[in-house]
Amino acid sequence: MTVATVRSYRPRAPAWRWILAGSLLTVAILAGVIIGEMPLPPDTVLAVLANKLFGAGYPVDSINAAIIWNYRMPRTLVAAACGAGLALSGVVLQALIRNALADPYLLGVSAGASTGAVAVTILGLGGGALGLSSGAFAGALLAFGLVAALARAAGGGPAQLVLAGIAGSQLFNALTSFFIARSANAEQARGIMFWLLGNLSGVRWPDVSLAAPAALIGFLACLWHVRALDAFSFGAQSAAALGISLRRVQGMLIGTTTLMTATMVSLVGSIGFVGLVVPHAMRFAVGPRHGRLVPWSALAGAVFLIAADIVSRILIPGQVVAIGVVTALVGAPGFALILIRSRGRT
Repeated sequence: MTVATVRSYRPRAPAWRWILAGSLLTVAILAGVIIGEMPLPPDTVLAVLANKLFGAGYPVDSINAAIIWNYRMPRTLVAAACGAGLALSGVVLQALIRNALADPYLLGVSAGASTGAVAVTILGLGGGALGLSSGAFAGALLAFGLVAALARAAGGGPAQLVLAGIAGSQLFNALTSFFIARSANAEQARGIMFWLLGNLSGVRWPDVSLAAPAALIGFLACLWHVRALDAFSFGAQSAAALGISLRRVQGMLIGTTTLMTATMVSLVGSIGFVGLVVPHAMRFAVGPRHGRLVPWSALAGAVFLIAADIVSRILIPGQVVAIGVVTALVGAPGFALILIRSRGRT
């Protein structure tokens, strides 16, 4: 793909692709609701969904209905939103920074969210007015602000942003460990550490109302800027030559990435490898043009995290494994395979 191609390119998505994407996502959501610690019959799941969505009035056991609608459905929807948001964040950062290893946690957002959650839970900051998610979101925004200020003071380039993100992550990770070691009892430390590894067990419908809009806003913003993302893949000078306002577009896209990542981390904790592996895998599947890469990365991220959540529930009978452990077990070898396959292509 050349700069001239970027100048003339306008994304066109045939209707069948959107239908295929919607079908894959629907199947993944249904699988996330059906499969779990206690498998549920598909007809029961469909009956509950018909009752809740369309008032069908099918006779269904109240316990099964509660499990499906109040526990598994919001959990699966949050997993889909988080997977899509983290994958989109990886796509954006890898294009803007032109760094193949860029992912949503590069900017220190995850580490800041962890510190905020620990500060609220263990130290009692906020006087009870802030919950764990609110504290995590505040910490994520604080971390990004510090990283952005440090990067600007160092020159404001992509390399400075990467180094500032690494420094910020180390700082906030150290603060989190210090708070836990100094103030947490054994039960608090165990709960926080499980949350830090990624935990979807506690999400409910109010969390869906946060995760879904954040993912949708991020998706629409990325779709709107696919041409700019293509241009940034060739460097900032090429983007400027195409008439793109560098500061405005960079600020909007990085702000969108921060919003998505902070929201997802504040709800479910740190989940690694989604924003790193999914964009690379989708480049092999659909190519580098962001008109295709953005929607398919969002879909793949959603399906991947739903599948990881299913595995986390059934991997050990009677016990739920932190979803971050599952994504790392799959993502690390997956990324190694991608690196090997891409040797000599860059």
